[in-house]
Amino acid sequence: MVAINVRSNIKDISKKLTGFAHKQVPFATAAALTSLAKLVKQGEVDALKVTMKNPSPFTLNSIKVAAARKNNLTAGVYVMKIAAEYLSPYEIGGLHKLNSKALLNPKDIPLNQYGQLSRAVLAKLKLRPDIFIGPVKTSKGMINGVWQRPTDVKRVTLLNGKGKRLRGLNKSVAGKDGKQRGHLKLLIRFGDALPVKQRWNYSDRAKKIISANFNKEFSRALAIAMATAR
Repeated sequence: MVAINVRSNIKDISKKLTGFAHKQVPFATAAALTSLAKLVKQGEVDALKVTMKNPSPFTLNSIKVAAARKNNLTAGVYVMKIAAEYLSPYEIGGLHKLNSKALLNPKDIPLNQYGQLSRAVLAKLKLRPDIFIGPVKTSKGMINGVWQRPTDVKRVTLLNGKGKRLRGLNKSVAGKDGKQRGHLKLLIRFGDALPVKQRWNYSDRAKKIISANFNKEFSRALAIAMATAR
């Protein structure tokens, strides 16, 4: 969460207010801080769309606003924990945050619209008897990934208990002699994390947005507070 202190700004404005207007400062401050937080959030979301390649809705929706109250004059813009872990390198540098291993170089494997291997697809791969997941010693050294075991061209169609075809789980099977032929085929290669080159500039952007909009948002919030005060 970015912490930016605007106490001095509010104090300077409060000195110029008297009587009824001065009493509305806590309400106006809370409303202004919350409005500023929402502006920061939108700015960060828009920037993330440019910084990352086609970020998923989960990533974009992970940016949240904590509203201020008259008895707690603090508003915040923060990133939920899971997303914060893999977005952190875009702010402070370092290596891409990976879930165990990176999924690189997928071949003949469907990715979702965000270029990611869905959990459903990976789960189906694990169920297939012709799939092996793990390291294999090759002429180029050990390669860790998802491999397809050698099979002949014979295919079988798997059915569920109701006689319906299990989509995505058609399997190749070995020959009649039970022996598999050919070589392992690398479907997905697991690789090491790479350095993050892009920068989100989350903190700097938040400060600029607040600095550019504070007076306008506070003036508007104070006018509303005075107009609706009982």
